[in-house]
Amino acid sequence: MTTVTPGQELQASQGQTSGTAAQWEGYLRADGRKGIRNCLVVVYLVECAHHVAAEIASPFANRGVELIGFPGCYPSEYAHKVLSRVTTHPNVGAVLLVSLGCESFDRARLRAEIAASGRPVELLVIQEIGGTARTIKAGRQWIKSVLPELAKVPRCPMELRDLVVGTICGGSDATSSLTANPACGLVFDRLVDSGATAIFEETGELLGCESLLAERAARPELADVLRACVEKAARYYATLGHASFAPGNTEGGLTTIEEKSLGAYLKSGHRPITGVLKPGDLPPSPGLYLLDVVPDGEVRFGFPNIADNAEIVELIACGCHLILFTTGRGSVVGSAISPVIKICANPETYARMKSDMDINAGEVLTGKSTLEEVAERIWQFMIAVAGGKQTVSEALGHREFILTYKTFEPLGPACLPTV
Repeated sequence: MTTVTPGQELQASQGQTSGTAAQWEGYLRADGRKGIRNCLVVVYLVECAHHVAAEIASPFANRGVELIGFPGCYPSEYAHKVLSRVTTHPNVGAVLLVSLGCESFDRARLRAEIAASGRPVELLVIQEIGGTARTIKAGRQWIKSVLPELAKVPRCPMELRDLVVGTICGGSDATSSLTANPACGLVFDRLVDSGATAIFEETGELLGCESLLAERAARPELADVLRACVEKAARYYATLGHASFAPGNTEGGLTTIEEKSLGAYLKSGHRPITGVLKPGDLPPSPGLYLLDVVPDGEVRFGFPNIADNAEIVELIACGCHLILFTTGRGSVVGSAISPVIKICANPETYARMKSDMDINAGEVLTGKSTLEEVAERIWQFMIAVAGGKQTVSEALGHREFILTYKTFEPLGPACLPTV
């Protein structure tokens, strides 16, 4: 099945693969980047504009129009950076901004950044237009006028070196570290070997893995940065009084945050770590990157990631075209903008929730498949998704998006490779 893009059916190759080689057709943006989807996003810039933005987008849900936004009224440089990266993501072809009018978000700045990328962009201010009904009408008219233009976005060849892939685990249990996570790690090894870019996170679920990360640092100075990222996460959670360890993890057979961390670590594979990113930072070159999602400075905003989708949004803000999502207990979420591939670790969970899963990694436990065979299935499915095939979450209409408050300091010179 192919995805439906604005105004047209996607006529994409589903990815022709041979060994590690793969080619498919993507979408060429005016800024030179290449995307695997061609969506139009409607963005609310404060919760007060959420309903209006949702009403604007709702009639076009099956035509590649997606809803995202930021609920806060207090200004946030972090939120601005993430929304700027997301609205100029290579999977995004056009943007409609919806503002109430009195919030603190710098809407003019965001509009200028989107326009500079060459994408069609419009800004609607509810208080200036005259209220809910008039803004909804104006927004829908603008989308109707842009969809034909978006359907004409030029196609271009894409290959693995163009691809940025993220990974996250959610609803982990005792099977996650035995099947889905190590299989994902094998895929990450193959991506790095093929010249692609691979991004893993979350530092709050790497506690106890500092030495393992440091040993894989591509440069001595990066080893210190990797250790510092995890140590920061440990201090953050100590201040909060709890770690990234939910009751569902315990019910699924995990015993400690260290055990969970070691399982999560396996998703990163075995290759050298090229650099460290913070949300909204784009990798300067191919390789394997750690995304540090724990805020810098004093604890101000509570739990670093209130849900898995908060981390998915941050991965997308770093340029990820698609996300590999491993789960043992079972998760149904997807995401706006970038497809989410669900890899189920537990064969019992897969039997109950097959309609929400793309890959059954639990076959490793039942003896039906090896880790290498599961990794190969993930690989082939990933290439097909890059070429236009829908993931289960896409087909079910999952387009979750969460953006909250955080604070980050700029990256230091030891974080990224010299290009």
